[in-house]
Amino acid sequence: MTTTGKKKAEFNLALDRVGEGADFPRIIAWEKRADFVEKYCHKGQEFLVEGHIQTGSYDGQHGKVYTTDIIADHIEFCGSKSDAPAEGVGVNQDNDGFMKIPDGIQEELPFA
Repeated sequence: MTTTGKKKAEFNLALDRVGEGADFPRIIAWEKRADFVEKYCHKGQEFLVEGHIQTGSYDGQHGKVYTTDIIADHIEFCGSKSDAPAEGVGVNQDNDGFMKIPDGIQEELPFA
């Protein structure tokens, strides 16, 4: 998590390839989505990320380096209840498999 004007969270998400290993794209979340990632997401937990691709480049030690990132537009919990955050944060008491929006998170973000 970095804060230089805007809050920013960067993390890699494991994406399974059927029978071919996995990819680990870099995900970038800004502002309220970055807060959500910092507070509620941890290694091994399943969650859904919807976003758009952003490409770029910079001059590295050995020449031009090209980047491809996913900018998170929407993040939400998924998976089983055993994957839920510690201490039941956000667990829906109705046992319908959905997560409640945790206290302190505005409803329009990050679930917009």
